[in-house]
Amino acid sequence: QVQLVESGGGLVQAGGSLRLSCAASGRTFSMYNMGWFRQAPGKEREFVAAISWSGGSTYYADSVKGRFTISRDNAKNTVYLQMNNLKPEDTAVYYCATVRRPYYSDDYNKPAEYIYWGQGTQVTVSS
Repeated sequence: QVQLVESGGGLVQAGGSLRLSCAASGRTFSMYNMGWFRQAPGKEREFVAAISWSGGSTYYADSVKGRFTISRDNAKNTVYLQMNNLKPEDTAVYYCATVRRPYYSDDYNKPAEYIYWGQGTQVTVSS
């Protein structure tokens, strides 16, 4: 049973920072790409960032490029999302997810490619 558990969300003022964590269990973490998505009220779930199985490649949505950093620690089975210079439009529930296929990096921004999802953590940025 694969489980993903996010933590680190909260309320922060615009310009502030948060670090999200996602602890994974249930399969060989280091074989699979990981991604972060977010969903704001009334909006569709959108891609935020992804990282390859080795951590050697990272991918970002244009809206967060230069402000967010995704990383992973395969020894701890954990992926992180460091979020700096937060804006009110970053307010959303943030989900981590892992892809269905090992060693696969195509379609990293498509939710359909991800088979397991965490429960989400709320990030609220006040203006």
